[in-house]
Amino acid sequence: MSIRVALVDDQPLFRAGIAMVLGSQPDLEIVGEAGDGDEVLALVERTTPDVVVMDVRMPRVDGVAATAALVAALGEGAPRVLVLTTFDLDEAALSAIEAGAAGFVLKSAEPELLLASVRAVAAGNQVVAAGATRALVERFRARGRGAPGPEYEALTPREREILRRTAQGLSNAEIAAAEHLAEGTVKTHVSRVLAKLGLRDRVQLVVYAYEHDLV
Repeated sequence: MSIRVALVDDQPLFRAGIAMVLGSQPDLEIVGEAGDGDEVLALVERTTPDVVVMDVRMPRVDGVAATAALVAALGEGAPRVLVLTTFDLDEAALSAIEAGAAGFVLKSAEPELLLASVRAVAAGNQVVAAGATRALVERFRARGRGAPGPEYEALTPREREILRRTAQGLSNAEIAAAEHLAEGTVKTHVSRVLAKLGLRDRVQLVVYAYEHDLV
């Protein structure tokens, strides 16, 4: 099945370029476009994309507010959001992660990286521009909330290790190799960790781990 993608950017020419790159792939389908964040919720409800590729800075409603609105309105049914930004240390892009985005990439990224990023977030993984990883970690650590609560105590030792490795950015395949498990087993463990901690996705898991100094 193809990955359904919606594009949101206030620059029509740039948006057309992204659509051309994504639409050239047999496994990616452009299902809709919008020019500002205030159009995102209606676009998503109309086109039901798997991934929204969205500019972080737009004139009326930016990508941070639009992401937060999607998550608030649709909860677990919200599509994955991949934010586009000009700078890898963009505070707005970091805020978008906190609002629920699955990650962000630079507008100047090579087409192959953009394609890989869309596929990665569609598969449930997080994507962060390489230069921003340290800033993101430091930001979450600075918000530290002390020791985790009773929800963490409900995790088994194996689930805690899966949480730690997931927070380090490892994919299910990489975790499976490191833990000598089947990839399907890792996927099941990740799902159970998310459920026990009351988290929506792997991005929230990363935030949780760093806020509670578990990595």
